[in-house]
Amino acid sequence: MSEKTYKYLILGAGPSGLSFANRLLEQGETDFLVLEKEEEAGGLCRSMDVDGSPLDIGGGHFLDVRRPKVDEFLFQFMPENEWDKYDRDSRIQIGEEIIGHPMEANIWQMSLEKQVAYLKSIAIAGCNTGEEMPEEFISWIYWKLGERIAEDYMIPYNQKMFGEELNHLGTYWLSKLPNVSFEETLLSCLTKKAYGQQPGHAQFYYPKKYGYGEVWKRMAEKLGDKICYNVSANSIDFETKTVNGIYRAEKIITTIPWTAWKELHGMPEELKEKINKLKYSSVVIEYVPEKLETKAQWIYYPDEELSYHRILVRHNFCPDSKGYWTETNKTRVKSQTEAFSYENEYAYPLNTVDKPEIMKELLAWCHKKDIYGLGRWGEWEHYNSDVVVELAMNLADGFTCISDKT
Repeated sequence: MSEKTYKYLILGAGPSGLSFANRLLEQGETDFLVLEKEEEAGGLCRSMDVDGSPLDIGGGHFLDVRRPKVDEFLFQFMPENEWDKYDRDSRIQIGEEIIGHPMEANIWQMSLEKQVAYLKSIAIAGCNTGEEMPEEFISWIYWKLGERIAEDYMIPYNQKMFGEELNHLGTYWLSKLPNVSFEETLLSCLTKKAYGQQPGHAQFYYPKKYGYGEVWKRMAEKLGDKICYNVSANSIDFETKTVNGIYRAEKIITTIPWTAWKELHGMPEELKEKINKLKYSSVVIEYVPEKLETKAQWIYYPDEELSYHRILVRHNFCPDSKGYWTETNKTRVKSQTEAFSYENEYAYPLNTVDKPEIMKELLAWCHKKDIYGLGRWGEWEHYNSDVVVELAMNLADGFTCISDKT
């Protein structure tokens, strides 16, 4: 191809890359190119037709209603009348009992004997008795939630999802967990209703006729020839702002995993070593054609005897479908299903103890080079799709505002 310097080079056509590119287009900016390693766009939010209905190959993805600005932006590509709106019904199976999620707000749905046991455990949890907050992950879980919730749910579930060794995770990201006060939990048991903060996706949109991947496909179509498929970004030169020795830009926006790069030219060796310390988990999605007798859209399973940690009940949010799909940490997969399975190498960035400092240093250094990390992998944060869309819109708006002023 002929050498050309683009104003913006966008690496990855997942939700963050597509949103950034389309926001530029919306602002009248056309001097950009998107590179995507797969043959279609959507990243972790892609969908495939499986057994006559769409299945989200990256796990469960939904459009949260809490960001109207994001919803309005996405409805430009897939109008609101093509989506159904749901109240979230998510549950947890604890032993033989299935209760609502989050657990601490729904203990009242359990047997009276278990309610008493959990209440006693919460009453003497460290956060409720004035104990100093611990620094290690497992100790923090006990301190925050009490022994029973820690051992029956949080510890086994997180081990299934992120790996057996949990103390390599930091506690800085756990602040989003709701407060578990003895008083509120007792009130919920007495009044038989949930108290406290609603979980994410308390209300959500899902397409009426398609999988969640449809909106991203349409966003990609809007870009036309400004997106190149089957192109892996393998090397980057930070001094010349060139990718693969071919694609050059004034600014590079990368949404791909930092650990996936094969060559990082011009980056200090100590920073490369820190990138190698970033951790992530891989998951396998498996389809099961059985129709479940439940109204729940997804169910969490801390039971260590089961390989998967959660299921998405497709027929409860995808009309005229059947079956469900499981999500399993790759290290726990015992045997692949004959129906359908899909492996996502990069599923969840792990919030390890040293991650915040690594990413702060990395992104600051790259920013000076006019290279910007964006989204779940560019920022190494466990963001949902609505969050990365908002981040992408804000980043694009910031650049176009600067251009307008100059």
